[in-house]
Amino acid sequence: MPDVATYELIDQIAIVTMDDGKANAFSPDMIATVNGLLDRAEKEAKAVVLTGRDGIYSGGFDLRVIRGDDPQAAVDMRLGGTRLMMRLYGLPLPLVIAASGHAIALGAFCLLTGDYRIGTAGDFRVGLNETSIGMSLPPFGLMLARERLSKRYLTRATMAATMFSSEEAKDAGFLDEVVPKEDLVQRALDVASSYLALDGPAYASVKQGLRSESIAAVLDGLDD
Repeated sequence: MPDVATYELIDQIAIVTMDDGKANAFSPDMIATVNGLLDRAEKEAKAVVLTGRDGIYSGGFDLRVIRGDDPQAAVDMRLGGTRLMMRLYGLPLPLVIAASGHAIALGAFCLLTGDYRIGTAGDFRVGLNETSIGMSLPPFGLMLARERLSKRYLTRATMAATMFSSEEAKDAGFLDEVVPKEDLVQRALDVASSYLALDGPAYASVKQGLRSESIAAVLDGLDD
């Protein structure tokens, strides 16, 4: 079976590309693979770019597992996904997300974990569709939405399950900028390169100061 995510190191920047050939679902395999690649990045890189395949960043959790006949597998996947999102949010390295297409549900939450988020121009949708399919938002999702989304869009984005265009997603706070598809990876590398001029330990310390309390509250809730 081919890897669902790959790794490339370019000038001290780790590029992690999710590509399961489908919707880039955060399946147990995807979660484990991305975690493993982050382990590698933390050992040899000074910044990380997280992206997806052309046309899709991520469609969220693997619904086949959620709707399958093994409830414990679904619980384990959700816990693993939560921990991965909190790891990304608190990653000691600068994290640039290059949203290569649609970002739905957990895919959209993943955007909120990035230090800088670049979207792809085009007919793509970004948003949290949970309430439209009979699901609530988990505590980690509510935290990320409160901390990263514009208050003008918070109700529409969370309660109303609004799907946004790339440009609307930038205004709402899911993205920081939108570029043409052909410029996405290079722009992400350029932004990641700009972080290399900063002091790494100081950057990590400030990020921890801003986010560690919220992350700890989420993870403590999982333990409880």
